[in-house]
Amino acid sequence: MRDFAMLRLLRRLEGPQTLGRGPAFWAAFAVVLALAVAYPWFADGYTVGNTAYFFCWVFMALGLCLIWGYGGALSFGQTAFFGLSGYAYGVLTLNVGAAYGFTIAAVVLAVALAAGFAALLGYFLFFGRIGGVFLGIITLSVTLAMERFMAQTAGPDWRIGAARLNGYNGMSGMPPLTVPWFDGDLVLFPDVALYYALLGLLVLTYLGLRILVNARFGNVLVAIRENPERAEMLGYDVRRYQLGAFVIGSALAGLSGTLYTAWGQYITPSSMGLTAAALPVIWVAVGGRGDLTATLVGTLAVLGGFQALTIYGSQYALVVMGLLLVVVVLAAPEGLVVALMRGLARLGRKAPAR
Repeated sequence: MRDFAMLRLLRRLEGPQTLGRGPAFWAAFAVVLALAVAYPWFADGYTVGNTAYFFCWVFMALGLCLIWGYGGALSFGQTAFFGLSGYAYGVLTLNVGAAYGFTIAAVVLAVALAAGFAALLGYFLFFGRIGGVFLGIITLSVTLAMERFMAQTAGPDWRIGAARLNGYNGMSGMPPLTVPWFDGDLVLFPDVALYYALLGLLVLTYLGLRILVNARFGNVLVAIRENPERAEMLGYDVRRYQLGAFVIGSALAGLSGTLYTAWGQYITPSSMGLTAAALPVIWVAVGGRGDLTATLVGTLAVLGGFQALTIYGSQYALVVMGLLLVVVVLAAPEGLVVALMRGLARLGRKAPAR
């Protein structure tokens, strides 16, 4: 019985709702993972820490892929849960400290807070039958309202215990992630240790989401995206599935917020601003919102390009991102990575025939 359950679980890793399957795909996956593991051996500490910074954002993109790409609900609220969870991590760790690995517990509590807020907001959205463009408007409004609120908390009265919110300057001085170890706490500064921790967490999240979207939950979610009326006529509670995807995706955004805050040891209201709210949509759209692998690859590629543009031409970075989104929507609406993967698959099928 256990072997059958394990076999079914493995089959869901390459089900119909995800691109990439078969020995060739998993061999390429193993090669890429091996290169990622070996990467810190050949890179300097700054570059490794910068790559860990990229990893922090990918969880939020994968969450939006689940909400938007698989569930068909465009949400601009990812950065709201990102900021809420980041501030929660800061408040908890500044008041309690990092001893005995409390930062790990703070991550769990902060993500749980983001998931709880998403469940409350999502209940009124989905059970109130709000969808389409109005869902995007409301989630964006919540994000901007939170950003405005946190920006005006500059006075000395705006504090929670030992943690001052500091208005638009944001909170700083939070401890990095620590893990209890045999001879004392192991501090995961933004270097090799944190890189490996985030890489392992990212791989587990990616594989777990592949299993989820290829299970019954993911199949129903895609059916709702394609035709919600037909899915409801077949007896599925559309609102419950949409709410579940919204909570899981928002919790992943909260995980990004806590990891980012632990990485940089600061969080500011600008992380919930209009620009920040639009960037995850660009990442997911460019890679391909309908597939987890495309979102993962596209997000890392766009993050690297955006950082390079910010360094060498900061005034043009956002303009280029906007133009990139327009080009993708017009020329490759399924995403550049998805189009590339399908093109390679077609070439692979033609080669044996020749």
